[in-house]
Amino acid sequence: MEARFLQVQTHSVLQFVLIFLIIIGSYVHASTSGQAGYVDKFIAKTYFEKHDSLIDPEFNNFIANEIPLTLCKVLEDGNCVLPTLSNLHRSVIGEGSHRRLSSSIIFKFQPELKIKLVAHSCEVIMIERLPSGVFADPFELQHLVQRGVFSDAAVFGDTNLELPSFRSNRSVVEIHMSIGSKMLSRHHDKLEINLEVPLHARYAPLGLGFSRVEFGQPDLFMCCSLEVNGFKRSCAYLPTNNISDHKASPLAWEIPCGIREHAGVVSAVTYSFALVSALLIVVTSVCYSNSKGSNKSKSL
Repeated sequence: MEARFLQVQTHSVLQFVLIFLIIIGSYVHASTSGQAGYVDKFIAKTYFEKHDSLIDPEFNNFIANEIPLTLCKVLEDGNCVLPTLSNLHRSVIGEGSHRRLSSSIIFKFQPELKIKLVAHSCEVIMIERLPSGVFADPFELQHLVQRGVFSDAAVFGDTNLELPSFRSNRSVVEIHMSIGSKMLSRHHDKLEINLEVPLHARYAPLGLGFSRVEFGQPDLFMCCSLEVNGFKRSCAYLPTNNISDHKASPLAWEIPCGIREHAGVVSAVTYSFALVSALLIVVTSVCYSNSKGSNKSKSL
């Protein structure tokens, strides 16, 4: 009888502990549900860990709700004195299927902000949402990082460089530029950054004329090494909709389409050369084997 009573008491205690843990868990979830989630070193990487492809509305929602945009509240005790975007000029330069997406960015800021930007290892991050007709080579970007052109760079999304445009998905290029003392010393109250992202055209669909790809405005962030609400890095989103050329015609690159008749000729010529090369390899191998065998017989 006493053993049964002890068993009932133990069961009641376990139920009470379980209910208590559920209540505590619900409270913690409610208190943290309004905070932005963890963001990796690369902002786009965090997005693609949750999504398979780039969809603009989902990416906009990710920026608005899942990035800890708390930098503005930290540097000046709630008074936002972060740099503001004053000018953004973009162009596609170069010729042929290998070109560069050039961006000239000018920020304005209060002079006393210089020390804080350098002290907290701040950096400007630019995210380019590329259209499906072009791609950036990750190895080429890493070479630029090694040369010190960028502090870091990466490509996310569809990184298959061989796919034609009609079979490929969109990709994202994320460029990091550290805000060092040398960069800030050039001007008293502004920061100028010039970026050139190397791009390559994918194989356009067969047809006549050109395939037009258009580039939207980049997403600009400023992130600093500041721990806020458990996050080791705080960021601020720098909108581009307040500049003068925001509503101008979109930046475009017209890529020549392949001609269907030429495609058949190229395929036939390529197949012929491949067949002739294979036959030459076989004939050369046979002749080499015969000559080697005859030399052995003579030596005997």
